[in-house]
Amino acid sequence: MTSAAKAYSLRTFIFMLGYVVALMLALGGALDAIGGVSGWLLAAAVSAPVAGQIWATLAFIRDSDEFVAGVTAKRFIIAAGLTLALAVFWGFGERLAGAPHLEGWWAYVVFWALMGPMPLFVRSSAR
Repeated sequence: MTSAAKAYSLRTFIFMLGYVVALMLALGGALDAIGGVSGWLLAAAVSAPVAGQIWATLAFIRDSDEFVAGVTAKRFIIAAGLTLALAVFWGFGERLAGAPHLEGWWAYVVFWALMGPMPLFVRSSAR
């Protein structure tokens, strides 16, 4: 395992742990009606590890060799694009076809659900 991969693994563990803890607090039934400044602070606490994980991924790309950087960037872009396409599809499904509402934070879950199996489909940085 390269030093870039080790650093990425550690950063991912830390940011995902922070995300899970903050998400559990935010989704706890007692906090549903928190509102006001406290609600915004909790929303920021949940989103901060998301920004951290994006930074960790970009740092991994920066610190990796050209092949790994290219493949990782391609996987990231495809997963992000598919997530956006699914979010737009579902949003219009809600508006036009009566689909049930999904909270916006599900986009992050969908992104990682798509990013996870991406190595099965994207094995090179070539077109």
